[in-house]
This record gives sequence, structure tokens and C-alpha cells, in this order.
Amino acid sequence: MESLKLGSLEVWPPVVLAPMAGITNTAFRGLCREQGGGLFVCEMITTRALVERNAKTFKMIRFEPDESPRSLQLYGVDPVTVGRAVRMIAEEDLADHVDLNFGCPVPKVTRKGGGSALPYKRNLFRAILREAVRNAGTLPVTVKMRKGIDDDHLTYLDAGRIAVQEGVSAIALHGRTAIQHYGGTADWEAIARLKESVPEIPVLGNGDIWSAADARRMMDETGCDGVVVGRGCLGRPWLFADLAAMCEGVESTRRPRLGEVAATMDRHATLLAECFESEPHAVADFRKHVGWYLKGFTVGSDLRRRLATSETLAGLREGLAELEAGQPWPEGADLPRGKTNPRDRVQLPAGWLDDPYDLAVPSADAENDTSGG
Repeated sequence: MESLKLGSLEVWPPVVLAPMAGITNTAFRGLCREQGGGLFVCEMITTRALVERNAKTFKMIRFEPDESPRSLQLYGVDPVTVGRAVRMIAEEDLADHVDLNFGCPVPKVTRKGGGSALPYKRNLFRAILREAVRNAGTLPVTVKMRKGIDDDHLTYLDAGRIAVQEGVSAIALHGRTAIQHYGGTADWEAIARLKESVPEIPVLGNGDIWSAADARRMMDETGCDGVVVGRGCLGRPWLFADLAAMCEGVESTRRPRLGEVAATMDRHATLLAECFESEPHAVADFRKHVGWYLKGFTVGSDLRRRLATSETLAGLREGLAELEAGQPWPEGADLPRGKTNPRDRVQLPAGWLDDPYDLAVPSADAENDTSGG
């Protein structure tokens, strides 16, 4: 297996932690990096918030001194603003790598023409990539996208060819359409078709990787150059240890007992407290992780409730100490985590599907409701 080459960057193993809003802060990235190497992308931020120097945004793009390469994902809909944001990153040394988000399927993004809705507008998509690459200097620019809006409006092959033409360093494809959200099964054949269509640059596969064995199978079946892991590592940061071993040709499947899981939960919450510089904020933020860590284990409802409503690290640790440390890893615990339901329809701006080559830029408020301001 070869390392992942993104312009002048070389990433080993060829494994990427997907940016996830409210998840991939410095604490979670650090926890995953402790398990194994790769590329660990921070939470998505908006280009408009960055160029306006939004205080919340600058807190979100904090990196640890030993974090390398520093990877930052941008969401934007205006070529000019995207270009300004990328130039700012390059000139102020804010990151080593820029990823552009064209895969977000949530309604508050797609209904304004952003995320997974945007590649349908081929010329707008091209203009954004052109401005990003032109302003990046030596920084590699990559793209993360979906197959399209729905099966009647697939865009990934056109988008892939445009990305190559505009100098993008790599493409990550989530093998679902926007209407699928995170439901159904990821279409790995689409990843293989994209790889065949754009052999000039690396293609990364994303979707339904719950174990290192899944990653190995995806790479074997699709020929992709690396994998992007999102929901598969929720409550399972040790997955990156298995992935690193897989890339070295070693079979490894971590199956920690409940006591080891509890220790990891403690470590995660402690890192969050350091990240937020606020224990109450950290413990409140950690609550959403409790169910992911404990999925499949036998834990009483009262103890689960107390763990998920703790207000201090001490209170959280008291609950963790009550877990049955010797309880083995449950059968079938490597199951989907996070949102899985498909959508009835994709919310889009009025007339969005009328002309795929329309260059009209969505309004500035398309970035208002997304993370980072």
C-alpha cells in the first residue's frame, strides 16, 4: 500500500478522519491521532466567517503544536469569498491543507444551494475550484463530495473531471446521494467508477467503513487510494489503530472490554476540558458521545442516564467507575452509529434544477446557519 500524496504532502497511512461538525475538534482529533497516523480534518468552517475573522471560527481552527499536517475544511458558495479565504489560509499559515465541502446533505445547507447541492451547477463548481486553487499557493486543495442530489441528478463524474482540470489534488467520494442522507448502503461501485474516470489524482472512498476489514475491502473492490472515516469512529477512536495496522499488512481488530472503553471516555472528556478551557462546557459536549461509546454494552438505564447528564468530570468519573470493567466487547457492536434515515426529498433553492450550467451565486445568507458563523 502506498502513502497518500496530496501535492507536496505525503500522508501515511492513507486514512482520513472526516470533518464532523461538533465532533472533530482538537480533543477528538488528538484522541484519534494517539491511536494511529493519517490526516485528521478539523470541523467545517464557512469561508465568509473566516474572511470576516469571526471569533468562534478562529477558536474552531485551533491546532495543537504537534498536529501535522494541519487540515482544514471550508464550506463556501461564492468563488470570490472562497478564493479570499484560501489566500488568507495560505498567507497567514493557518493550515497545511484545504478541503472543500461539497458533500453536506443537511437541509439548512442544500436549501440555499450549498454542500451536496452545489456540484449540480457545473460552472459555479468550476469557478469555486479555480479560485481556491489559484489562491492556495503551495497548499494542496482537495474536494469532498457525494454522488449527486439523487439518482436522477448524479454529478460525481462531471465534478471529478472538473476537479482534475482545475488542479485539485484529490477527491473524496461519499458513495451516497444527498437524498439518502446517511441511510441505505453506500455505493462503492461509484467510487470505483470515479477512480477509473480520474486516474490522474488520488480518489478516496467514504461510506460504511465500520472496521479495518471494511476499509481493506473498499480499497480492494474500488481501487481507491485511501479511505475517509466518519461515523465509523464515533465512540470507536481506536479504529485508527486497526486502520494503521491494516495499512502495514497486519490484521488487528481492537475489541476492548468495558473498562478500557471507560478509560477512553475519561481521556476524551479530559481532552475536551483542555480544548474548551471550561469543564462544564466539556462535560456537556461529551454527553452526545456517551451512547456511541456504550452501544451494545449492557449498562443499566439509570447509570446510562447519569453518565449522559453529568455536569462535572468528577461526576462523570464516578459513573464510569460503576461500569462493569470486565464486560467483554459485545457481539454486533460494529454497527452504524449516528443518523441513518434517508430523506423524502432534498431541499433546494427554487428553480435550482432548471439549468445545471447557471453561474448564479447563492445569496450570502447561504453561510449564515452553518457551523463557524
